Amino acid sequence: MEDDIQRRGVTARYADSTTHAGVVYTVEVPASADTDIRTQTAETLAGLERLLAEAGSAKSRILMATIYLVDMADYDGMNEVWDAWLPPGCAPARACVRVAGLARPGWRVEIALTAARL
Repeated sequence: MEDDIQRRGVTARYADSTTHAGVVYTVEVPASADTDIRTQTAETLAGLERLLAEAGSAKSRILMATIYLVDMADYDGMNEVWDAWLPPGCAPARACVRVAGLARPGWRVEIALTAARL
């Protein structure tokens, strides 16, 4: 049934977030393409935090995270920002994958989350 699916920020190609059966699905990329991994990770996480709040969730409710990195040399820098952002005791299941590239040149990270609603 379509009316039990909520989509926010819908475009012809994607939605900023989709919610179904109390679970929020969202993906975010950095706002800038010419900055270091720490800045891009912070931008991405800030966007995800906003999207989660709009969907009635929070970073403490993340169930699963998939992190895409263009260069695994960025792993430690990304984790530094991730670890500071995530509330203690709320670590989700997580995968971190190296990819050949992302949709925009210069993007170093993309993060997909699944979270429970509040």
